[in-house]
Amino acid sequence: MYRRIVLCCLLCCLPFASFALTTKQALAIASGDSDERIAALNEAAASGAEGLGAFVQALLDDSVRVAGDKVFIVQGDKAVDAATGAAATVPADAEDVVNNNRVRGALQAAMGALQLLSPDIEARRAGVAELLKQSLEEAQLPLLEKAFAAETDASLKASLERMRATILVSSSDKAKRHAAITALAGSGQGAVASLLQERLAPDAETDPEVRAALGRALDSVRDRLAWGERAGVVFTGISLGSILLLAALGLAITYGLMGVINMAHGELLMIGAYATYVVQNVFRQHLPGLFDYYILAAIPLAFLASALVGAAMERSVIRWLYGRPLETLLATWGISLVLMQGVRTLFGAQNVPVENPAFLSGGVALMSNLTLPYNRIAIIAFAALVLVGVALLIARTRVGLFVRGVTQNRRMAACVGVNTARVDTYAFALGSGIAGLGGCALSQVGNVGPDLGQSYIVDSFLVVVLGGVGQLAGTVYAALGLGVLNKLLEGWAGAVLAKIMVLVFIVIFIQKRPQGIFAMKGRSAEA
Repeated sequence: MYRRIVLCCLLCCLPFASFALTTKQALAIASGDSDERIAALNEAAASGAEGLGAFVQALLDDSVRVAGDKVFIVQGDKAVDAATGAAATVPADAEDVVNNNRVRGALQAAMGALQLLSPDIEARRAGVAELLKQSLEEAQLPLLEKAFAAETDASLKASLERMRATILVSSSDKAKRHAAITALAGSGQGAVASLLQERLAPDAETDPEVRAALGRALDSVRDRLAWGERAGVVFTGISLGSILLLAALGLAITYGLMGVINMAHGELLMIGAYATYVVQNVFRQHLPGLFDYYILAAIPLAFLASALVGAAMERSVIRWLYGRPLETLLATWGISLVLMQGVRTLFGAQNVPVENPAFLSGGVALMSNLTLPYNRIAIIAFAALVLVGVALLIARTRVGLFVRGVTQNRRMAACVGVNTARVDTYAFALGSGIAGLGGCALSQVGNVGPDLGQSYIVDSFLVVVLGGVGQLAGTVYAALGLGVLNKLLEGWAGAVLAKIMVLVFIVIFIQKRPQGIFAMKGRSAEA
């Protein structure tokens, strides 16, 4: 539909345009074998013939017919001469122009090439993007040279230089091939590596000196691609580590404070994710104009929903089971089953869709093989903010003082007047609320379903144990370290073996250092 609108606009302008496209050129482009048509097309594009854009668009839309030595552009019941733009009557014996895939690709490349000379930078960007998808030929070199000389934007100029070098790398002139190889050596694109690899074939390049230059250029491009892959793995690992940090941070507080093995912690993540889903639906139905800001309302509500559930768990069940770890484990496991079934009853057993706000869609392309998604960047920043908030709460507030006191010596804290039962409830609610924040973050990068928490509960405990019970710094190091290590091993051994290797590493580490990365401080650590 868009192409038809474009063609209609072009046709409306035809009678008033100065048509430099000749009848001979139009006939050569529309008829003959593929090689002849493509050569004529490239020649017309290089000369910058006026009217060529409308003609090429008509060919792409299959709106061109040929009768004898005349070529017509037909749109509905209207027809014009392709060369002069004058209204015309199409003869009854006129034949439709048929474009095979090769010719169609050349037509698309020509449309992109014609955009390179546009005064609008967005049009030029679109033209470069279109040409990067096509196989370039030496006949297009004059137009690229012309566009390269006129281009003022640095990034577009660099792209045009790479395209020019891509064509010249197969030139018959040895000096031009050398210059093209030198230009391509600075690229970090997979397509350039493939091109250089093809040119290294014995039947493609026979000159030993040029072959040596090709080898050096290929190594340089591959090095850049390898660095992009390494950076991508590290970023993915940090992103995973941030998610593990959000999942384990609340567990570090509850487990470190009360020694409660909370098997329902994963379901608190799930509640935060479903709270985000509910807020999203409310905004979609009642505040569609503010939909992109639903995440700002979902963050506090996800915290509150999970914190309330956590407080209810502590006051109704867990408070009666302190000092009895096996019973606590079984009770919280039962609570996790109840919570999962409750979510299935309310929302169904299938995953529910949670959309990213517009500002979290897309990403930053740093290299050809390295794009950092905005939602992952936001999660890393969000995890850092949550960590800073929890650290300030624990270190600078009265509640934090009580939590630290009870963590280090519960009996002594009770003797000096601290209501340890109330502190337990506050701490459990805080840890549960942080899990809800983790669920809110997870909803932006993965599926939201009743089994969401099951994927993170084991890893959360591993992070807490590895980092040191009750130690925020240890939790940070362990979460980020395990995230990066996991992704590095996945690329080497696969996802399943990577999990096994990480588990074996943690088992060996805990045997050598039972207190984790950071040991507990205080009298209780010496007991």
